Amino acid sequence: METTLYLTRHGQTEWNLVKKMQGHMDSPLTQLGVQQAQWLGERLTTVPLDAIYCSSSPRAITTAGIISGHRFSEIVKLDSLKEINMGLWEGQHIEQIIQDSPTPFYQFFNEPHLYQPTGQGESYSELMKRALPAIQDILTNHKGQQVLIVTHRITLKAIMSYFMNKQLHEIGSMPDIHPTALCKVTIHNDILNVDLYGDTAHYQD
Repeated sequence: METTLYLTRHGQTEWNLVKKMQGHMDSPLTQLGVQQAQWLGERLTTVPLDAIYCSSSPRAITTAGIISGHRFSEIVKLDSLKEINMGLWEGQHIEQIIQDSPTPFYQFFNEPHLYQPTGQGESYSELMKRALPAIQDILTNHKGQQVLIVTHRITLKAIMSYFMNKQLHEIGSMPDIHPTALCKVTIHNDILNVDLYGDTAHYQD
C-alpha cells in the first residue's frame, strides 16, 4: 500500500510582487500566480487525487481551486496549514523590515532556531506544533491514497524538513520553494521517500 502526498505553495501574489510580508494577512494572486496554479493543475491532471487540503488563507484556497479544476466539490480548509504568523511584520515592505530589524530578519530566513517573532507572531517551533499534527492526521485518514496539500513558503519548508529528517536549525539552508513548486512524498510499507522538492518543471515561458 502506497500513500502519496503532493505538496505545493500558493501561486504568486500581489504582495510577493511588491515584496511585502504576508503571513496570516493576505493578498490576491497575480495573473502569473493564476497561471502558475493552472500549470500545476495541468501537470496533475492524470493523478487520481483522493482529496485536496489547503490553508484557510484566500491565496491558498484560490490556488487549490484552480489546480482542482472541476474535480472536487469540496476542498478541506485548515487553519493549521496557514503561513507562519509574522506578527508586526505582516503588511510591511521587506526593505523597511530589514532597516528596522536586520538581525531578526536574517534569522527568520537563515537561522530559524534563533528567530524570535514580533508582536503576536509565531516561532518556527510553534508553527511546527500546529502544522505537523495536521499532516499526520491527513496521512492517517488517507492511507493508500493520493492527496494534494496547498500551503505556504515557510510552512511547506517546515513540513518538508520533517519528512527529510532535518533539525530546526537546518531549515534555513533548505532551498527556497517558489510559487506552486511541487513537493512529493511517498510512503510505501512504512518506508518514506521524498520524490520531489520544490520542482517547477510545469512552469512555462
